[in-house]
Amino acid sequence: MMQMVHSRFNALLSACVLSLIATAGWSQSITWLGTLPRGNSSAAYAVSADGVVVGMATYYDNISGNYYRRAFRWTASGGMQNLGTLGGTQSEARGVSADGSVVVGWASNAAGLRRAFRWTASGGMQELGTLGGTESMALGVSADGSVVVGWASNAAGLRRAFRWQNGVMQDLGTLGGTQSEALGVSADGAVVVGYAVNAAGQQRAFRWTASGGMQDLRSYDGSVAYGVSADGRVVVGDYYYRGYYYSFRWTAAGGVQELSTLRGYSSSNAYAVAVSDDGPVVVGRAYDNERLPVAFRWTLPRGTEDLTMTYTLWTYPSVLREARAISPDGRYIVGYGVNAATNRSEAFLLDTRPRCAPDGDVNCDGIVDDADLLIVLFNFGNRYR
Repeated sequence: MMQMVHSRFNALLSACVLSLIATAGWSQSITWLGTLPRGNSSAAYAVSADGVVVGMATYYDNISGNYYRRAFRWTASGGMQNLGTLGGTQSEARGVSADGSVVVGWASNAAGLRRAFRWTASGGMQELGTLGGTESMALGVSADGSVVVGWASNAAGLRRAFRWQNGVMQDLGTLGGTQSEALGVSADGAVVVGYAVNAAGQQRAFRWTASGGMQDLRSYDGSVAYGVSADGRVVVGDYYYRGYYYSFRWTAAGGVQELSTLRGYSSSNAYAVAVSDDGPVVVGRAYDNERLPVAFRWTLPRGTEDLTMTYTLWTYPSVLREARAISPDGRYIVGYGVNAATNRSEAFLLDTRPRCAPDGDVNCDGIVDDADLLIVLFNFGNRYR
């Protein structure tokens, strides 16, 4: 009799698992990256092709009694590594090379000024300088780590988009105005995107190449380009129109294409910040009906989807608030969310590659048991946000 009950239990478990998998899509696993010792928050800003994550995490300084931001580099084998500063108290990592060996970002120096840096394991944190001013930030890096982009102040104290290579920082100019920032770069370092002010004082998304210079993407006023595909052909960002922010995807052939709004929500505010290798997958942040941030992913066949809802099996009751980057092949997505286990804002690494669940091993512990069934039952039909 007990054997028959056990068999029925396994059958029910398998049916529930398969049903939930069909509902949740091809969901896989999420890793919450935690924070630095005695810290209270973290956020991931970039991910390499093999899952190395970089970003910012707080830590508590016993001497000053304050929380400080520190750039981190995280690996599955080594955990979260504090990359330090340039003599000050704060830093953030904003970009990482394809193999995870080069990290870029900004760090404060002894005078408390922000300076762009390029970090390697052998050389540590290298300051990249400015364009004659006092501050700079590195916000993107090429696949091989040789080209860095961001913004730096000039002698007049104005921010200018820069492209750094072989120790030389190049001012990329503006669209006729006074300021600009570079926010993303293609895999080979040849295409740079960001925003610049035009002669009318309007902020416009741009795409820069050495041969063509700074190209206005001709979106609405108040636009920003945050990310570019590996081949430089697809640009993503947002634009402001009649009180709302809309995410867009740009190509030379199609121009600015507005991405669909978040399914099930009426809010239109959305910010596309990163795109996969050849441009078919876009990630970013949108807002739900309660005006809470929601991490989203856009693809042509599925449109814009709430990642928390798509990956409910692996995230519930935690919530993914913003997707900040995606690996070249679209497998890894990183950002920040609310980790229910710690009740704090933390960096996450979402692995979208299928694993475990098709065999009923929902929590991936190598055993199909009551724990797997409980996860399924608690999440079945759930639309948590």
